[in-house]
Amino acid sequence: MSTQVPRLLAGLVDDAAVFPPGSASLPDAVAAHHRHRAAWYADLVGPLLVPASAVVDGKLGELVDPGFVVGLIGDTGVRGLPAALSLLAEDGIQIRQVETAVAKRGEDPQPGLDELLKLAEPWRGIDVYAEIPLTFGLMGALDTVAEARAGGLPVAAKFRTGGLAAELFPTPVELAAVICACRDRELPFKLTAGLHHAIRHRDPETGFTHHGFVNVLAATLAAAGGAEVDAVASLLFATDPLRVVELARAQRDAERPLWVGYGSCSISEPLTDLIRLGLVNGGFEK
Repeated sequence: MSTQVPRLLAGLVDDAAVFPPGSASLPDAVAAHHRHRAAWYADLVGPLLVPASAVVDGKLGELVDPGFVVGLIGDTGVRGLPAALSLLAEDGIQIRQVETAVAKRGEDPQPGLDELLKLAEPWRGIDVYAEIPLTFGLMGALDTVAEARAGGLPVAAKFRTGGLAAELFPTPVELAAVICACRDRELPFKLTAGLHHAIRHRDPETGFTHHGFVNVLAATLAAAGGAEVDAVASLLFATDPLRVVELARAQRDAERPLWVGYGSCSISEPLTDLIRLGLVNGGFEK
């Protein structure tokens, strides 16, 4: 581990450069990811996230050497994952994780989740994240994921925390409830979308209020320590950095509990915020 990126932040930010709103071309994203992996802040950065559609098109294998590490995003649906995984394996690309939505918002997540879990049985050694809508059937789906995980399948949950519509942004109470639900089930989780900055803020262009990723970090630390939904939600509501930053700083040398991390189309934005808040000692090689 780098002395500049604390253990608490290791692998927090997956490289989602090819996804909106950044939408980098795959060649540009691969080149930038190589730079991130060679940089002083490399410990902060997870794998490059690639859509299954780009894999099936054969574009990625032409750009990377064998051993390149990716996370596969199932933009073609659950049933499109096996073909993409096979193509990645043929090219010698290392697959760290697979992430896919199992239902649309308002749909019963159980059928899609059951299908994903059946497909994932032979994917041993690959972490699987089932994106579950924060609506109908959520708690039952979490029970199913927890049961599969207890049975030895490396599966966990994933939740959406933003998007192009207001209803895709869960309230602090809703997000706190799901964090505590994962805590109660000893279930790791990932997040996606909307976490552009460290501290909760309102986007002046859209009017949407975004969760801060350091708010989420502090809230998860509190939940892991036994805090209940109200106390966890209060950390997600906070717009003053002091409270959430101090909680994170106090545990900077510990492993991050529960929250695996999130994908960001920009690595520089979260990195800049972490340096500004004093959680990463950046800027100079050591």
